[in-house]
Amino acid sequence: MTKNRTGPARGRVTLKTIADATGLSLSTVSLSLRGGTTLKQETRDKVAAAAKSLGYVPDRAGVRLRTGKTNVIALVLESAGDSIDFARHMIKGIGQAINGTRYHLSIAPEFDDPGSVETIRYVLDNRTADGLIITHTRPRDRRVQLLMDADFPFVTHGRTEFFTPHPYHDFHAEAFLEAAVLRLANKGCRKLLLVVGDDSTTNYHNIVTAYRHAALRLGLDGRVLQSMSSRASPAEVRRIGEELAHSPDRPDGIISDTEMRTISLVGGLQDGGVRIGQDLHLIYKQTSDIVPTFFPHLDSVQEDVFAAGVELTNLLLRRIGGEPAENLQTLAEPVLLWRNP
Repeated sequence: MTKNRTGPARGRVTLKTIADATGLSLSTVSLSLRGGTTLKQETRDKVAAAAKSLGYVPDRAGVRLRTGKTNVIALVLESAGDSIDFARHMIKGIGQAINGTRYHLSIAPEFDDPGSVETIRYVLDNRTADGLIITHTRPRDRRVQLLMDADFPFVTHGRTEFFTPHPYHDFHAEAFLEAAVLRLANKGCRKLLLVVGDDSTTNYHNIVTAYRHAALRLGLDGRVLQSMSSRASPAEVRRIGEELAHSPDRPDGIISDTEMRTISLVGGLQDGGVRIGQDLHLIYKQTSDIVPTFFPHLDSVQEDVFAAGVELTNLLLRRIGGEPAENLQTLAEPVLLWRNP
């Protein structure tokens, strides 16, 4: 008895499948999918379109055996609970940058043991990726040291204090603090408070140093909130905000380095009867569109995390291609969103 077939057999799509569909040779298809630049763009587009329509998935083990490459980049993603939508925007940016390339993204979340080297060691020992993106760096980051010692391609979202150069892309925190302090000074604020998080990161030290320098230069009282743990819960930050509202030494200007802390802090200040924009001015670092929905009149300084994901990926691909590390260090300038006259 013969069975009717309504379409082609649903087997694994191979290079030969694509070659048959395009009328190109197997070697041309293989070279095109490896990113061969000697082929005409028309040929490469034809192969890419056929591979996509047929649902071609590269055989990672085969690719690795043939080339020593995995065609994978890995994102070592630390907890970003204080930054709303950080992970989503970062991943979208990386996805945008690898779209149309031979690379795929692997994500290794490290929420319970930030700064651990275990993920790095696993990648190095098993060669599960061609390069790494690391977030939330520390001044003498052990992960960075391990990768530099292994001469393995990587890029960090954040700077370190190592003398040996390595690729990085970072938010220009110093420019953020300079602009924010000057803005508050121009509003008549003289008693400032910086609310900043994890004191183990390079970003923390950059922010605090720039803040103190700017406040000193302008003759302002520039304090850093010391009573808050680096991983304080939103409820704890809200309580701190209410305590500040009732403090006889209440600041008249606050700078907050993340959105979650800003929401909690403003809630506590308002619980204590403070009118933001009248009794006290506040500027925060913005990484999403959430906070302006709740507090449309608050000034902010924006970091584009999506663009950071794109830039980090481009830097990593250039590093994988052999470009020197000292050529792969960039800063993202802050976007000033002054909403409150």
